[in-house]
Amino acid sequence: MVKEHLHAASHLASGLSALPGLKHPFASTQAAWRFYANPRVTLPELIGPLQEEGRRACAASPADFVLLVHDWSTLGFRAHTSKTDRVQLTHQYDIGYELATALLVDAANGDPLAPMEIRLRAADRVHSTRAPAPSISAKRLDQLLPTMRAAANWGLDKPIVHIIDREADSVGHYRKWVAKGHWFLVRADAVRSVRWQGRALTLPKIVAALTRKGQFRPASEIDYKGKPARQLIAETSVVLHKAARKRTAKGQVAVPGRPLELRLVVTQVRDEDGTLLAQWLLLTNVPAAVMAETIALRYYWRWRIESYYKLLKGAGQALEDWQQESGRAIAKRLLVASMACVVIWRLARPTQPEAIALRRLLVRLSGRQMKRNRPFTAPAMLAGFQVLLAMLDVLEDYDVQELRHLVTCALSSDHTS
Repeated sequence: MVKEHLHAASHLASGLSALPGLKHPFASTQAAWRFYANPRVTLPELIGPLQEEGRRACAASPADFVLLVHDWSTLGFRAHTSKTDRVQLTHQYDIGYELATALLVDAANGDPLAPMEIRLRAADRVHSTRAPAPSISAKRLDQLLPTMRAAANWGLDKPIVHIIDREADSVGHYRKWVAKGHWFLVRADAVRSVRWQGRALTLPKIVAALTRKGQFRPASEIDYKGKPARQLIAETSVVLHKAARKRTAKGQVAVPGRPLELRLVVTQVRDEDGTLLAQWLLLTNVPAAVMAETIALRYYWRWRIESYYKLLKGAGQALEDWQQESGRAIAKRLLVASMACVVIWRLARPTQPEAIALRRLLVRLSGRQMKRNRPFTAPAMLAGFQVLLAMLDVLEDYDVQELRHLVTCALSSDHTS
């Protein structure tokens, strides 16, 4: 089934890619239906091979710690009325499922390694690879601490830094994570007010003060939206002193807590002319021994999870056109498709001549055009793998001369007129 997902699908052909050697391709569809409908096939069991790959890749990394990126993505199935457990997402016309993922990323080079946990929220339940599954009413951020606890038992041989986008900028959750000993790196909201050098200031005012004092220093050259850019870094210590806010049935209530000291790392991305392209305000409790430049680069790699979602959707697996009729079946197929993604990521990492040659072959078979500075992409390798598997099967029944003869006949004027 993993081989059947080693292909680039489209909305017109989003089903399984039947293996070429099958005499009856529909057998693949029947086998898949039985597999996804089998109650004995559970999500905690299906995540096992992915977690094992994550452990293996983590052990092979030279980094002192590993990154776990948390993010959410909506899966739109508005027209799929056969899926009776769809849920309303962002607005009344946005109907489908919500996918939450914890993606393991190599802290040495930013390579995606494996999704270690997924949760798919449907109308009636959350289908989760972690048992017990979260309650259907559990808020997004409240699901992070159970995942952090579970991650500590995955058998990874390195400390974990949890990376989350701006949605997780919550002082109440920071306090809980610190109390349980978890490291995190979160993009802060610009409106946040903290105590800095004895004064209560918003983060933009602190950034302005750091700029006046000349605290920003060059960090590294990076690629920003396909163009070269410079990354500048400044760092300071701030204290989150305000009460947390908690939503209740009667509205928001204040939850006092102890002042929490965190590192504020400000990273700016500027073009060659010095124009500000992006700015991230990062809060972390990662030890001071980890340099601010390292922290900024690690957050930059958070976008790997967006590439994973892209590979599952329009750039690879055409997830939002899958015809399975329940969230549970979609979640099972997601894990199988993720195993195909891991195969591609694993192929992208080696530098041996054989691996480079295979990547070139897959891109050539895909027919995709590559940029000069990018010799391959994951979607191109997916597309090429399907052709390679079909080609190997054909060569079991035909030799090269026979194939050339058939092509010559097909293209000759006698056959095409």
